[in-house]
Amino acid sequence: MSGNDAFLWYNVGDWGRFGLAIPNFSNDTQSQNDTIRYLTDVVGRNLQAILWHPDARLRTPPSINTLTRIHKLCTRARSILASRAVPANILNMETAHALPAPEEFLVYPTPYFKVRNQWLKQYAGLMLLALTESMQHQENARPLEISEAFSGLIGQYVQRVYRLMATELFRIPLADATKPDFTLSEEQLAGYNPSVWFTSTELIDTVAPLDDWPTEDDLEVLTNGIPISHLPVLGRWPSGPSGTIGSSTSVPVGESFAPAPSA
Repeated sequence: MSGNDAFLWYNVGDWGRFGLAIPNFSNDTQSQNDTIRYLTDVVGRNLQAILWHPDARLRTPPSINTLTRIHKLCTRARSILASRAVPANILNMETAHALPAPEEFLVYPTPYFKVRNQWLKQYAGLMLLALTESMQHQENARPLEISEAFSGLIGQYVQRVYRLMATELFRIPLADATKPDFTLSEEQLAGYNPSVWFTSTELIDTVAPLDDWPTEDDLEVLTNGIPISHLPVLGRWPSGPSGTIGSSTSVPVGESFAPAPSA
């Protein structure tokens, strides 16, 4: 099916049952731009860590631990984009002889398709869109600089996550949360109290399965990041390829394809 850049389902071995997603890099597997690779690495690693947290398995409002991590991820991404973007009327730094070699993107398979927490799933979807846009952007062919146009394109997703979190979970007025430089204060973070404004139904959930979740050591093969060239052919949730390359070749079990622990 054509017509969109749906996130790819990391349906490799037993990992497929966790509903992991990676950005849709299309045919853009490498970048010559160190800033874009750095940005995608920072966002990808942190997003993965946030979505493996137990909060993602519950329908109740996320804990302040998770929201503080989202706050730090958004402000970190904003800082990278703002500090490195070059205005259109400013000369770009260029090399005279040296040309940086393109390097592969790393992807960090992230629980997304089966996440029960709808706040975190929505935030993750926006950040995966930011990663997809980053990997497919034409400025991956620009070695040293990113433009304000690139910063604005990627930053809009980050800002939307931050605004949604601020208004819906911290009850910040929309007029304040939409300001480009708005940042939650320590007092506002400390004032988080979902029981004041969420319904009793939203504050209650059933116990998620406790015996079907990987440990930190199990996750190491994913948390180290996977070069795109190490991936098999991946499809879309929920009917993508079942972990084979072509029609008959099995996906190798190795550094990037270690089987998930059995329940």
